[in-house]
Amino acid sequence: MKIEVKIWRQAGPTEPGALATYTVDDVLPDMSFLEMLDGLNEQLVARGERPVEFDSDCREGICGTCGLVINGAAHGPQQACTSCELRMRHFDDGATITVEPFRARGFPVVRDLVVDRSAFDRIMQQGGYISVNTGSAPDANAMPIAKEVADRAMDAAACIGCGACVAACPNGSASLFVGAKVAQLALLPQGDAERKRRAVAMVQQMDAEGFGNCSNHAECEAACPKSISVDHIARLRSEYRKGAWAALRRNEKRNDQR
Repeated sequence: MKIEVKIWRQAGPTEPGALATYTVDDVLPDMSFLEMLDGLNEQLVARGERPVEFDSDCREGICGTCGLVINGAAHGPQQACTSCELRMRHFDDGATITVEPFRARGFPVVRDLVVDRSAFDRIMQQGGYISVNTGSAPDANAMPIAKEVADRAMDAAACIGCGACVAACPNGSASLFVGAKVAQLALLPQGDAERKRRAVAMVQQMDAEGFGNCSNHAECEAACPKSISVDHIARLRSEYRKGAWAALRRNEKRNDQR
């Protein structure tokens, strides 16, 4: 196969960027999309040109670092598929493919296709933990949890934090990511100790990072490589309301005591 790729090239965060067109020869149908980019970089290095910079790690659809906007879609045209899992057989011989970085205020471009997603780390630091001493693995029936509840928690925990939800959202909202991280703990008794504080702290940090508000387009669910449901955004809103109300009551109590 011969593929023409139009790739966003940007030398640095403050430098102007533009699409550059390249032709990649000898592309095999079973190659992953990232392997195709590796082949392009080999050609560029052989010509003495700067290779295209992009993020990747596991290349198994687990870590989420490979996020790219491919032909206008976060992670490409296949549903429930990361960029590294996308195969070149999904494109026609001679096709032109446009590759861009995730674009959102909370994800500033570092270089070429690489964006800074450390905002997600800071959101997690604001509440994505539990203080309960879990110890060793408990017996299976020591803490009864309904299977339906456990399944919903596991579905939320499947989020890999890739940021496709942000890239797909017209508002650049991180609500699906934050909703999944809040829900995976709010649904389980282990996460109950910080439940109310966690939701408020994570939403406040999300807003501080410059992510937009959710307006129920549901593009995030369509782009998510793990098919995380927008139901978790509804749970996030519910948890935030409860947490904000509890914080207000605590403040009123402190003022009364003074």
